[in-house]
Amino acid sequence: MEPTPITPAADREAIQLDAEATASGLTTEQYRRKMQRRKEVQEQRLAERTQEKGLIIVHTGNGKGKTTAALGMVLRSLGHGHRVAIVQFIKGAWEPAEKAVLAQWTVATPDKPAQLEFHAMGEGFTWETQDRERDQQKAQEAWQQALLFIRNPEFKLVLLDEVNVALKLGYLDVADVLAGLVEKPHDSHVILTGRGAPPALIEQADLVTEMTLVKHPFREQGIKAQAGIEY
Repeated sequence: MEPTPITPAADREAIQLDAEATASGLTTEQYRRKMQRRKEVQEQRLAERTQEKGLIIVHTGNGKGKTTAALGMVLRSLGHGHRVAIVQFIKGAWEPAEKAVLAQWTVATPDKPAQLEFHAMGEGFTWETQDRERDQQKAQEAWQQALLFIRNPEFKLVLLDEVNVALKLGYLDVADVLAGLVEKPHDSHVILTGRGAPPALIEQADLVTEMTLVKHPFREQGIKAQAGIEY
């Protein structure tokens, strides 16, 4: 059965109302009426969205914050009691503070599995490892581990951190990753982070965010990476 198409009329009206509400010169009563109509339009938009499905989510771009945003979704899922898996493809040589904070969810008990599985499979950035063959081997091992989580319906969310970089460098085949994503259960989500996401992945994804670099202290001011900001 084909999904019911979402009508764009309410979306267009919502954008128009938002633009008009920010314009100067509105009286208090005019603003109140516009916000009342905006509320009605928003309720209409919500009523039109009736589908549910697990999402393929891509965070890419040259700007900072791709993994950070994904970890926010990880925390949200953990807060709902869902099981989550994280596989790091590149930054595995680091011991990030996030891993220490998330450690409380990685503890299993005799009657309950760990809510979070965290696997740092990479051995660091390519300019540090300087061994393309071993980097490729580690990326392949990480992908095989990721596939186990993607296929497992017990995991509501799977984060593949920096997998886009592994794809860009040719450590993984794009077709293999796309085929693997098709195997995920209908209601589970997969997040793929890293700059240089290939067009085929972007096409298959449901939600794509590109982080745009405007300014960076490392580049413009020579400021080194700092605890709590970069790691």
